[in-house]
Amino acid sequence: MPGKTIHIDAQRSDDQALAMLKALANETRIGVLRYLGDRVVPVNRIAADLGLPPSTATMHIGILERAGLLHTEMRPAVRGLQKVCARTYDELVIGLPHGSRDNRLQLEQSMPVGGYSESRIDPTCGLAGDEGLIGFLDDPSSFFEPGRLGAQLVWFRSGYLEYRFPNRVPMRARVTGIQFSAEVCSEAPLHDPDWPSDISVWINDVHLGSWTSPGDFGGERGRFTPSWWEDKDSQFGVLKRWRVSESGTTIDGMPLSGVGLAELGLRPGEPIRVRIGVMPDAVHLGGINIFGRSFGNYPQDLVLSIDFDPVPHAREPQAVPDATMVE
Repeated sequence: MPGKTIHIDAQRSDDQALAMLKALANETRIGVLRYLGDRVVPVNRIAADLGLPPSTATMHIGILERAGLLHTEMRPAVRGLQKVCARTYDELVIGLPHGSRDNRLQLEQSMPVGGYSESRIDPTCGLAGDEGLIGFLDDPSSFFEPGRLGAQLVWFRSGYLEYRFPNRVPMRARVTGIQFSAEVCSEAPLHDPDWPSDISVWINDVHLGSWTSPGDFGGERGRFTPSWWEDKDSQFGVLKRWRVSESGTTIDGMPLSGVGLAELGLRPGEPIRVRIGVMPDAVHLGGINIFGRSFGNYPQDLVLSIDFDPVPHAREPQAVPDATMVE
């Protein structure tokens, strides 16, 4: 089963993030998560193997489940049903505040995956919404269907989709960082955990760099994947974050390229053009799936965040000595 990652942003007030952090502040619960690994294990076996009273194991499992760190279900056993547990994520990434300045502000904008302004893609390709397919499979012209705005999953082999985000940063403010996040994975026939693909992001035509997705994830249903979508197809992706600062670009906090803010040509009032896709000449030409808030494992669309220092206060006019008052 491929690893799944969740990102916790410590800069924001988020009940789920707080519940996760509190749940992790306990050695026993960390031990339960470590023990589970990538297995599905009955609750009574967890208690026995970890040397915990059943009531104590049940309490800790309940806390982890409410925090979203594991999930349980009832499965048939030799006698009746038994409750089993599985870990929800294999990796947690915590985003800490950038800098210590209290007056730093952030704008965050969400864009539906079907809200692109330009489409240049190659088959195989398609779009899916909450209730069914949009247009026809492997037909690039379907990407211009009016119903595309309701898409919750789009996929294609190579090319890109371009999204235009409004730039709401005040005129005199100084941008200190810009981040684009999306749930993505490769695009294989049905699904394949070993199907690498170089997924790229551009801002204002500037290539930030690519991330090699290890595969097209399936084998278990995505948390938000609609019931009509077949089990054999792609189910979820990985939430990735491309971030550009004055010093360069990172992905999930790891250095990616030397592209800095100055190269993006951001201008107040002009839209910020974000492209995501796979280059036709990529080393790993494995396509791309882009998931919306009603598909996959993360309840979010495409998100663009901009950090900036606020407009500086105008200086107070200083009194000029009156020459007639000087003796």
